[in-house]
Amino acid sequence: MRNLAARLLKTTIVAATTALLAGAAATSASAREIQVPSKGPGPAQFDSVTVQQFGPKKPDRVLVLMPGTSGGAGDFTANAEELTKKIDGLAVWAIDRRSQVLEDTGTFEKALKGEITPEAAFDYYLGWLTDSTPPAQHYNFFDSSTVPFAKKWGMKVALEDARQVVKQAHDAAGKKGEVFLGGHSLGASLAAAYAAWDFNGKPGYKDVDGIVMIDGGLLGSFDAYNKQQAEEQVATLDDEPFLDLLGIGVPEASGLFAEAGAIFAIKEPDAPSTVLQNYPLLPADFKPPVPATNEAAFAYAFDRDTSPAALALLHVNAGSLAPSGDPRAWVDGGVTTAKNLAAGFGQEPANGVEWFFPRRLTIDTNGANAMKQNDVAKFLGLRLTHTNEIDIPIYAFQTDLTNGAVLKGAEKLVKRAQTTKKQSMLVDGDPAYSHLDPLLATPGKNKFTKTVAKFIKEN
Repeated sequence: MRNLAARLLKTTIVAATTALLAGAAATSASAREIQVPSKGPGPAQFDSVTVQQFGPKKPDRVLVLMPGTSGGAGDFTANAEELTKKIDGLAVWAIDRRSQVLEDTGTFEKALKGEITPEAAFDYYLGWLTDSTPPAQHYNFFDSSTVPFAKKWGMKVALEDARQVVKQAHDAAGKKGEVFLGGHSLGASLAAAYAAWDFNGKPGYKDVDGIVMIDGGLLGSFDAYNKQQAEEQVATLDDEPFLDLLGIGVPEASGLFAEAGAIFAIKEPDAPSTVLQNYPLLPADFKPPVPATNEAAFAYAFDRDTSPAALALLHVNAGSLAPSGDPRAWVDGGVTTAKNLAAGFGQEPANGVEWFFPRRLTIDTNGANAMKQNDVAKFLGLRLTHTNEIDIPIYAFQTDLTNGAVLKGAEKLVKRAQTTKKQSMLVDGDPAYSHLDPLLATPGKNKFTKTVAKFIKEN
């Protein structure tokens, strides 16, 4: 598989960054989209982030959310729509990292609008690879060497970007308004790091009125790097700055497969999933062992009982294949329905998967684990000097991903900071919730949105 992908890449990588920039589009129907300028290590056209705004334009409170590993702003659409209904005067702003501009999503948008079929969209992005006579117009895999500055898109850049969004949120909320900063998974780790970060002499926690950590954090929540490990990982960034989640030599493959599968599930849910189940380049672990509908095949690939264990970052508790039928349908049985799962990944332009996730972010997050200026933090250029001063409310939600490490890390943070237990809210969603469930669970029944709404109202 890897060799085949490599051969294909050598013959098809002709895309230039300027061509991909043209693929960026406007906003979804339920949100307003803005661009927030921010300084960075690359050319000026990359020095901004995209923000999806939900709720009132002049809010009393703003919850700013950052996505996790390989996540996009679309991860928070369901949360944002529910929370802005639950809390009067609340706006939710979801950040898409600067790498989002590299995504060529125009053909997916056409499929979602019904202008072309799901199969036509799949053929444009992936189907042509196995066609003996590829069409003249098709997607070309991105050449990472055209963006060498992407290997510097780490925690410092992400937090500086987030700070510009936080500043705009304060402007929107006014002097008496409140701004909360949060995120999912690695985004939650970034929220914790933001609170402890030194922004040219000003502690990050003074910018916000609370942090919201959704199945992530620091202080043992995830892996930790020592200096040697960090040095070894930084050295590999010259080979590939972006995460190859599926391990097939194509960083954007996870985003392409996820979005294509979601669009099949949305547009043709009951049709046989012949395209994806018969596609030779889709890893076998994602394919049901029996003929299934498009919706069932998509849910099978993400459900925690059938999806590869190594991809727990993409798991939901959704249900199971029907015991009979040809093709087999999906039987909802978890906290996330197959329909909600597909809606989360099948949206544009604020999609649910970041095609080009900067690996430097993971390195820096693992190096920031101790939330202090140790040797690994100094090597990576992190500025985690205010952990013991943090005196803002802390919320954390845990799923089955880390076997309790998320809440243990949150408890350590509360203990080290000046935050009182009365100000904090630590919620255990294990075992019902898997890693993506807090983002996609059925509205009105989502334990995360219920508890975080209470947290925000009380603080």
